[in-house]
Amino acid sequence: MREYRDTRKLAIGVLRNQLAKHAFDDRYASRRQQSKVVSLYLPFLGIVLENVNRLILQQPPQMTSSHSSAIFANGDVSSVVDLSHISMPSTPQRGSMVLDPMNRSSTLPNLGKEQVLLSHVGAGSLSNMTNASSLSNVSDRSSASSTSTLQEKDVGEMGDSLKNQINHQRSPSGVQLSQVIRYDKLNRDEVRDLLICFLYILENISAELLLGWWQNCTETELLNFFKLLELCLENFRYPGKKSLFMRQAFVENNPQQRALTLPSRKGPPGGPIRAISTYTERTTVLTSISEDVDSHTALLMANVSSEVGLIILDTVTLFTSNFKAQLQLNNGDNTLMYRLYDIHLHYLQTGQSETLTRHVFATFRCFINSYPEALFEGSAQLCGSLIYEVLRSCNSKLQNSRADACALLYLLMRSNFEYTGRKNFTRVHLQTIISVSQLLGEEVPLNNARFQESLSNINNYANHDKAQQLTPFPGEVKDLTKRIRTVLMATAQMKEHESDPEMLVDLQYSLANSYASTPELRRTWLENMARIHCKNGNLSEAAQCYVHVAALVAEYLKRKEIFLDGCSAFRSISPNIELDESNMKEDAGMDDIQYTEDTLLEKLEMCAYGLDQAERWEMMGQVYRLIIPLYEKQRNFQALADAYQRLHVAYSKVVDVMRRGMRLLGTYFKVVFYGQYFELDDGKEFIYKEPKVTSLSEISERLRNLYSEKYGQDTVKLIQDSNDVDASELDPKFAYIQISFVTPFFKEQETTERLTDFERNNNIRQFMYETPFTLDGKKAHGSLAEQCKKRTILTTMYTFPYVKKRVSIFSKEVVELSPIEVAIDEMQGRVNELNEVIMREPHDMIKLQLKLQGSVSPQVNAGPIAYANTFLAKELVEKYPREHVMSLKNTFRQFVQVCASALDVNAKLIGPEQVEYHESMKKDYKLMVELLCSLVDKLHQPEALMFEKGDSLRVFNYISAVTGSSSTV
Repeated sequence: MREYRDTRKLAIGVLRNQLAKHAFDDRYASRRQQSKVVSLYLPFLGIVLENVNRLILQQPPQMTSSHSSAIFANGDVSSVVDLSHISMPSTPQRGSMVLDPMNRSSTLPNLGKEQVLLSHVGAGSLSNMTNASSLSNVSDRSSASSTSTLQEKDVGEMGDSLKNQINHQRSPSGVQLSQVIRYDKLNRDEVRDLLICFLYILENISAELLLGWWQNCTETELLNFFKLLELCLENFRYPGKKSLFMRQAFVENNPQQRALTLPSRKGPPGGPIRAISTYTERTTVLTSISEDVDSHTALLMANVSSEVGLIILDTVTLFTSNFKAQLQLNNGDNTLMYRLYDIHLHYLQTGQSETLTRHVFATFRCFINSYPEALFEGSAQLCGSLIYEVLRSCNSKLQNSRADACALLYLLMRSNFEYTGRKNFTRVHLQTIISVSQLLGEEVPLNNARFQESLSNINNYANHDKAQQLTPFPGEVKDLTKRIRTVLMATAQMKEHESDPEMLVDLQYSLANSYASTPELRRTWLENMARIHCKNGNLSEAAQCYVHVAALVAEYLKRKEIFLDGCSAFRSISPNIELDESNMKEDAGMDDIQYTEDTLLEKLEMCAYGLDQAERWEMMGQVYRLIIPLYEKQRNFQALADAYQRLHVAYSKVVDVMRRGMRLLGTYFKVVFYGQYFELDDGKEFIYKEPKVTSLSEISERLRNLYSEKYGQDTVKLIQDSNDVDASELDPKFAYIQISFVTPFFKEQETTERLTDFERNNNIRQFMYETPFTLDGKKAHGSLAEQCKKRTILTTMYTFPYVKKRVSIFSKEVVELSPIEVAIDEMQGRVNELNEVIMREPHDMIKLQLKLQGSVSPQVNAGPIAYANTFLAKELVEKYPREHVMSLKNTFRQFVQVCASALDVNAKLIGPEQVEYHESMKKDYKLMVELLCSLVDKLHQPEALMFEKGDSLRVFNYISAVTGSSSTV
């Protein structure tokens, strides 16, 4: 193995041919004789283990095997086992194989195992044998010949000499190590030859000798041994007839080319050359192949694959039957168990013959009976991965495979039920639902007659199991299959509404809520929702999904007394958390999940990343208040440094956007659906959160196009106004959508607390829209003395942002404002706008000047003056309630004061070039105050605001903070 390739290849060929000669030698025909012979080659196992990494190809064959087809990865046709050197049968003889120097024919189905195994590799050398041999009535592995040409000795009588022989023949790695370790890879022919020799030894070695060899192996050597078994399954996997036909077509049409890519087709002179890649061209190539030849090749490959599978299955079964202590360590949560389990699962993950598949299911039944602790008490990964593959088999096109899969799944349920003392089968129940969800997430079509038939079969097994009739087991099985059907129906609805992002998320949300008491299932659907939100650009909603997942883990850890605050620790991030994540039940698979503090940290870091992407940097501080104590507890100082660095970057971004005012956190609309087309949504009212600054026309066009594609172009109609709609007056032939722009609504106390744009767009659940009308009710707009408006305040079930971008409206409050109340509301709005600009740090000078000019300039201050003249004139003031008059006067006093403050701030911000503009606004302000003084008592101009008189130079000195004369005129 350490020589150059030519020498090494020659040595491997000699070994292969020697073993082939032993296999076909009539003198060693019995099972015991073969076992004695292969015991001489026991050191070979150590040699292969020493070089196991050299057997892993850099680009291993990647074929998707099925019963009818296979896929070549990157056009690689050399990965198929080369059988071109095997001559085809001329006169097949039933039950025999004739080896001839010139010709070799056989009928594969009746061959013995070792003959089938070695035939396709050793044929090239066996064809040079000068003496023909005849093999008849070859027995299988379980039979033994009554005659022998060798002097035999029963292995059981070897006693201590067996162990001495093993120790003598191998060092800790099975062979005397060389000082030079090779890392170069063997080519595929060498790998295949070595593996076929390895398999031949495993097939014929006595169980006692193999068990003794295993007992002297270290754990690393055992892991490498089972890695070799996986390599055997991969290298001798049956690729399917179509794959073999394609390869044969390639070889026949390109005898000089055996490259890794498909051949090129010559184009017109001077034109480009392209690869044969279309289905039509490949089909044309296939017409030149002899079907008889290819059918025999496929049959040979299928037999070899099945034989390899049976040998490995026998080997791993022997190990699992005799090394239970090692495999049951930590209830099966150990590397050796996982490696063996992967080999078992490999059979279900790849296409196998029906005969081999039956043996595989039988092996799994033995495994379930032998290792219930590993499946039902240890890591849920073992049980979950098995159920996942069994469910795939329940959807198989082969009836026998479906029947075996149903029986195995039912055995899992029953064994779990018995293991818990006939209480429940929570683990299998939970892992089955998770696996169904994963299969549906991978778009495996389960909602079909085959899978429904499998579910019915499982129900029938439970109903006819006499031993379980007086237990709750049949009812629990029925409940499980019902839940699976519910998931399938919901998934079918998802498929129907996949073009409607809001409806799709709503359906997944309903599934997540249905598993609120089962953490793992709820987490699965929340993460699916996050992926959809990310795909559609709804990053705030995706971040909320991650927050809910983290809170779910925290609540689980609270029940385990690991994280005592539970989901209540997330109250400051979102009030929705406690509403959704505090419903976990103690008996809903709690022991089946292994969440730890590290899991919580992982989910919290994901939250922080999602909030960063959504530009909600202020919330990252709340998340890191939960992360940092956990890192401090672990003394993970590097993680702490990274956390504080990310916080520094986040708050720097907050400062930047507050200075520039460039962050847009969403726009809100009220959407109501009317008509039978919307089914359950008929008459429902929602608040939609749209990204950035979405106009009313944009969302109207989006929803019109979306529902026009579903219900027809002429079916969808938009209701243009925001007035109340009488559904009975609408035409049932049409689908109506009413869309209204709404703004967040805050009570007076909230207005003083929510000072920044972020605070006014975070954790909000009340919205409003206004509808103008006049006292006579004949028109929408009139004079100030008769102008009224109706304010509708909407309250949603949850606060925004949420895991969904639309939330149903929980309650509605309508407030009608009289003309003087409209005036108070308008003036209070101006005061709030100016206050917000003044209190923001750093100040936005452009926005300040726009608001200020809109308040004091004579061209636009007709609004405030007009309100004062209409409602505060001495001859009119008696018409209105005294409390409203006093409120309006107080609002005007606030308005004058805030305008003065705004002018003061503006004076400190402007440069020399804007002094004249500032002086102009001061004069407008003074004029406005003079007009209001006659209508509003106790209205005084602030004395410290500005200069009564002075020249331009003195004003400039004041603004630019340059020392000047302090005298006044």
